[in-house]
Amino acid sequence: MKKQFLNFLTLGVLVSSLALISCSDNGGDPIIPPGETEGRFITVAGALMGTNPGDGNGGTMVYSVTKEEAKDPETQISVYTGGFGVKSNRTARLQSSEDGSTLFNIAYTGDNGGEFSRYTVNGGGNFVQSDVSVNISQYAGTSPRWLKLFDGDKTGIALNMANIAANNAPTEENPNPTTPFEYYRGVATILALDLQESLISNYVQYEIPLTEEEEAAGHTIFRLDGSVLNAAKDKLIIGTWMRKYNVATGETEGDYERLGSKSVVVDYPSFANPTVITSAVGHGDNSGYRSHYSYLADDGNIYQATERDPNGSHILRINQNNEYDDSYVFSLNNALGLSGVTIEAWKYAQNGKAFALISHDGAENGFVVWMDLNARTASIVDLPYDADLEFNQYQGFVVDGADVYIAITPVGKNGNIYIVDSNSGVASKGATLVNQPGNHYIGIF
Repeated sequence: MKKQFLNFLTLGVLVSSLALISCSDNGGDPIIPPGETEGRFITVAGALMGTNPGDGNGGTMVYSVTKEEAKDPETQISVYTGGFGVKSNRTARLQSSEDGSTLFNIAYTGDNGGEFSRYTVNGGGNFVQSDVSVNISQYAGTSPRWLKLFDGDKTGIALNMANIAANNAPTEENPNPTTPFEYYRGVATILALDLQESLISNYVQYEIPLTEEEEAAGHTIFRLDGSVLNAAKDKLIIGTWMRKYNVATGETEGDYERLGSKSVVVDYPSFANPTVITSAVGHGDNSGYRSHYSYLADDGNIYQATERDPNGSHILRINQNNEYDDSYVFSLNNALGLSGVTIEAWKYAQNGKAFALISHDGAENGFVVWMDLNARTASIVDLPYDADLEFNQYQGFVVDGADVYIAITPVGKNGNIYIVDSNSGVASKGATLVNQPGNHYIGIF
């Protein structure tokens, strides 16, 4: 969320300012909910199929309209016939500026994998690429995970975990190693990208150990993603995807007793002093897939979703001491009265309200859920759901004041932009999204 620094010139200004804003719990800088952006473009993104319908492996197209057009059901948007193809061999990893005037992209896999591009949004299929680009593949690989921080469009964080190996575990070739096994670890890369100057501003590479007991059992961090800056802007919290190896065979284990949900906390902007924090509430991963999975809320705390959680997805809270608050328990299974709830993507809106795109046991399709993080309640938004509606590759939401824009299209079928009021959870149908066989729309930016 944006933060505003106030110069209190007089006591009267101080009093009136405090009446209009709410401050973070630690007495730090106030956190201001997002306002509406006049003249903002709404950019929709669509993924083309590669081999199979809905795989999104054929590249990514984008098309932009005004807010007024996005809200009008009579507007017809066909990103696949009138849109612009952004650089990416497979599904692009897109981010947008806070005012919607700029798109940021890092190409995913292929000859240009890891190449950062910046595009000016001019409406329709008119996107102009900046003359300056940078490739981060030599540091973070050709398939980096990355997200833009909410810091005024200054910084993107790219992450990678590579070369996971044992210090000395038994293998078929070496069943009796001469030194004892201690751990499986990979080399983590954390890279800061200056979004305005299109250059790498900092990067580090190191191993991130777990506890001796956890590592001795074969647990390790498999992937890093879903980074978020804390309220004080001095720590970066990074989500993890965990893995466990059988230390006797070296094979990965698909079914194992999971540890509590873990995040990596590093100093910002140096990325020094990595530490691992663990939730006793959630037991799933929290790296997300192609979208933000942690958000700084108006109350100054960070809220984080889990996936692959044996008890269904949770929303976890990280307090302003950069530790999990295990007194905060918000289970989506319990709140919705369902089982196997999985948050595919989600978005914090304002004033404790948020939306999640979910799947759950016994249902073929995905659903949109309205959440009140303060009350810890959730309900399914009233929408026309289709058996071919999937959200597993969904990336982007736009928050504009109380409005949240979501693209909802079943694979290979037409759909719509829906504008959902974050105060009430009520959805209004917007522009029609014209689809093609095998394709689907994956976000709004």
